[in-house]
Formats: sequence, C-alpha cells, structure tokens
Amino acid sequence: MEQTASSYINPYHAAYRDLYEQAVIESSFLWILRNMALTQPHYTVQDVRELESRIDSHLDVLMTSLELGWEACESALELEEPGEIFTATVIAFRSREMTSIQKAVEVGLSNEECTKGLISALGWLPEHLVNPWIERFLAGKDKRHKFLGIAACSVRRHDPGEMLTNILQRDDCKEDTRLYSRSIRLIGELQRKDLIPFLNMAVTSDDENIKFWAVWSSILLGNKKAVKFLEPFILTEGPHHLRALSLAFRVLPIEHARSLISKMSKNDKLNRSVIKAVGILGDPHAVNWLISRMKEKELAKLAGESFSMITGLDLEQAQLSIEPPDQEIAIPSDDPDDENILMDEDENLPWPDMNKIAMLWKQYGNNFSSAQRYFMGQPILAEFLKNRIMNGYQRQRHAAALELALLGMDSQLINTHAGSSS
Repeated sequence: MEQTASSYINPYHAAYRDLYEQAVIESSFLWILRNMALTQPHYTVQDVRELESRIDSHLDVLMTSLELGWEACESALELEEPGEIFTATVIAFRSREMTSIQKAVEVGLSNEECTKGLISALGWLPEHLVNPWIERFLAGKDKRHKFLGIAACSVRRHDPGEMLTNILQRDDCKEDTRLYSRSIRLIGELQRKDLIPFLNMAVTSDDENIKFWAVWSSILLGNKKAVKFLEPFILTEGPHHLRALSLAFRVLPIEHARSLISKMSKNDKLNRSVIKAVGILGDPHAVNWLISRMKEKELAKLAGESFSMITGLDLEQAQLSIEPPDQEIAIPSDDPDDENILMDEDENLPWPDMNKIAMLWKQYGNNFSSAQRYFMGQPILAEFLKNRIMNGYQRQRHAAALELALLGMDSQLINTHAGSSS
C-alpha cells in the first residue's frame, strides 16, 4: 500500500522523540527541586548551582534539534505546570522563534503558578536574549506583559529606568494592583531613591499588597520609622506576615522589638513566629528561653535554628544535635487548612541536644552582650555578611542579603534566590 505524505512518519522523529520528551520531564522536575532548595536550611549556593548545571544539561539536549525540542515542550505546555512552563520558555527564547515565544508567554500567563515558571525562565536566560523582550513587555499596552517585564527586572535586578517611572505615574497601571505593587517592590530592590515620593503615596493605599510593599521599600531605602506600619502584618497571620517579621526585627530597636515579641507571644497561633522573630532579632538575651522551647517536639528544631542564627553554632558540626526522638511527629499534609503543613520547613533541620546546648550556653553565653544584635555569632558588619552570602546555607544567605541592604550602603538588595544561571 502506497504511503501518503500526511501519513508518513519520519523515522528520525520516531527514534528520538522519547529522548526529547524525557529531557523536558527531567528539566521540569529539577526546576521544582531547585525551587524548593532555594529556601532549604541545608543547601549552599554550590548545591543550588549543581542543580542548575543538571537543568542546563537537559536544556542543551532540547536545543540539539529545535524541531523535536519545541515539539516536546509544546506538548508539555498543555499540563500548565510551572516546571514545564519554565522549560518551554527557556527553549522558546533560545530558539528566537516568535510563535514559540508567544505560545510560552501566553500559557505562562494563564494562572499564578504558571507565571512563577515564566518569570523564573526570564531570570535564567542571558541578557542578550531577554533584555530586548523586557523592554518590549514594558512598552506594550497589555498590563500582563508590563507585569511580566517588571517581574523580570525584579529577579534580574535590572533597572528599567524611566519605564518604571512611567508605570508608577499612569492611573491605569495604578489600578492594576498586581502590576503596581510589584513596581513598588522594585523601587526597594533597586534602591531607586529618586522614586521615594511614589512610596509615600502608596503607603496610604487601601490595598494591603500595595501598602505592604510601599512600607517594605521605604524601609530598605532608609526610612526606618516606617517600620511602625508593619505591626499589623506582624500580629496577624497573612501573606506578608513572614516578610514583615524578617524586615521589622532587623530594624526595630532591641527594647521595642522585645516588647513586640511579648505582644506576639499572647497569641498561640504565633508560637512559631515568635521563635523566628527571636532568631531574626539576634538577641542573646532570649537564648535561655529558646533553649526551653527545645523541650517541645513541634518547636524544637525551629528553636535550634534560631539559636544557630544568633550564636553562629552549627548544631551538627558542633555535635549539639541528636537523633530524632521516637515520638510520632505530625506529618505535613497537602491540605492548606491543616496546621501541620507549616512543619515541613523544619524537615531538614537537626534535632537540638537541649542539655548539651544549655551547658555550653551557661559556659560561654557571657561572651555575648545583651544590648547588641548578633547574626551568626557576629556583630552586623558588611564584610561578614558578604561572606555569609557567598558561603552560607540558603536561609542564612537570604538573611545576610537583607541585613546588608539595611546597612544603607546604597547597594541593591542581592537576589539570593538566583544562582549561576539567573
């Protein structure tokens, strides 16, 4: 029987299609692992870079045949998952094919989770491929594209200059709360002091997202008095609660911070937040209290992490950890209403040996001044912070970058969520 052109299957496609489909699967899965690793307490920047190198290997495979590579990516886009969006977007932009780029962007903008993968891809790509598109997005009429351009500038710490000013001035852009709040956030990340008047206006906004990011950026630009506006975000759980904690307790005077922690402790729902706040504040005065919380199985590992953030002691290296107790620990679920869902952030933390830690602190605690803040056992000094950004674990790196930005040295907030490929 004669085979028609429409029914003909290229044997090259048939033989290698599985290879390209597998490369998409591997790249997308590794992107998810990298995304998780960025906030894990046991990952260093080198660990993140190793994951990125593995992702790059699979992306390179997809580029060996743009036809087969994009075919596999386009099929994966139907899943509408952020990892697949990331992979498809990188390949589309590297291919420079307009129709592929348009398809990846449209699917990436279809929902909030997909958009995370899309933004990540724009942070991953080299400047010469992505910067012309950032300008195009910012100059376009579509507010979704403007948001994408601003978000790409955010992850890349790229200053769009007058284009940012233009967005902040336009009433139609202000009405798009997602676009406007991300633009307000970018002011702080880039240390754009010339745009402070826009922050002063945004602080009075009725929208919680806009107001929070206006306060956040104002503080990063040196207006530490604005910290008072963070108190409502600190005293109630919400989408900005942890960011508010992370910033406020690095800015507040110690006595004021202790008073706020005391106020937080009256709300049982904020038990974990109180422990985090103590670690962020770096207050040696609270170490004995932290040690006492190590008795509680639900809080022990978190208390150990805050102890390390203050003292600089690595519990495992200093042999101050123990094997996990035999007691059954609640396992985090996928149910967003399950209170145990928060416990998964402790999964890779060591179990503290409370007795050893108590004895060690009794012996050496007097070396710390109760009137001073500490970060990893040291005063808050720029050189030490830079060292931690380069060599610390991921959570330590995030904290050090924020501390460094708050020293008022007119430098951009370092993006410690970015690795070698961003």
